[in-house]
Amino acid sequence: MKLSDLRVFQEVANQGGITRAASVLNRVPSNVTTRIQNLEADLGVLLFVRESKRLQLTFQGKILLDYSIRLLNLAEEARGAMHETNPRGVLALGAMESTAAIRLPALLAKLNESYPDLSVELRTGAPRPLTARVLAGELDAALVAEPVSDTRLHSVLAYVETLVIIGPLWHPPIRSARDMQIGNLLAFESDCPHRQRLEAWCARDQVAPQKIIELGSYHAMLGCCIAGMGIALIPAAVLETYTERIRLSEHFLDGDMRSVNTMLISRNDFMQPKVAALLQVLSELQLNFAEDNTVISVEKRTRPVLP
Repeated sequence: MKLSDLRVFQEVANQGGITRAASVLNRVPSNVTTRIQNLEADLGVLLFVRESKRLQLTFQGKILLDYSIRLLNLAEEARGAMHETNPRGVLALGAMESTAAIRLPALLAKLNESYPDLSVELRTGAPRPLTARVLAGELDAALVAEPVSDTRLHSVLAYVETLVIIGPLWHPPIRSARDMQIGNLLAFESDCPHRQRLEAWCARDQVAPQKIIELGSYHAMLGCCIAGMGIALIPAAVLETYTERIRLSEHFLDGDMRSVNTMLISRNDFMQPKVAALLQVLSELQLNFAEDNTVISVEKRTRPVLP
């Protein structure tokens, strides 16, 4: 069943005859007749009967007319969407758990305000599977920790996250992995970039963790740190709204452990209007997430502040 055949069928139904429909469609009557016959053969039903020198729709013909109107309207809508500059529809967005919790509320609120015809479906996960879903076309864009090396991806710096090592309140200052007095690491699954960074930090100082305890949420991780089960590496902004923060020790480090870049990635072969809208909103908000502001707001309340 072709859309072109449905257009011919619809016009015959509207005009009530082959000759009049052929004139409107700028076709010869024999071509219109053939199209209708082919459509009836394809569907296995009779679509018209002749009454008083006029073609009338059968019961099946009336059903098909209703579907044809919807299908042709949908086809026109799809054709127009190919050239749509005003973003609309659904933006399939991926993000890491920490980014979804601490960065997306402001971004999504601004996006909804600026583009009310655009809605968002959010998927959370680790950078590697999120990147794979962007490449497969399952996600329009995703917020992932660097590095982003695939040449098929377009990437833009979204946020610079300050990282902090946390432990129980009694834990003395931590400047290197050798300062840990608890041998357990608290972390997400193995794909988590913060876990990988923490493990690399221990390996660099030739310190082997006694155990890596995998947890499913930051609140569980923070609670286990308070209980003295281990230490963890998390974005400092996660602590901003944590009511039990006073029961934790926080340790800021230098070098590559101090911060991590979060990138907004999308396929670079075609920039969709909805992804362009997301980039525009992100650029408008980026001053609020500048690294200096984040460091100042967090370190003013650090216990202890390390050199």
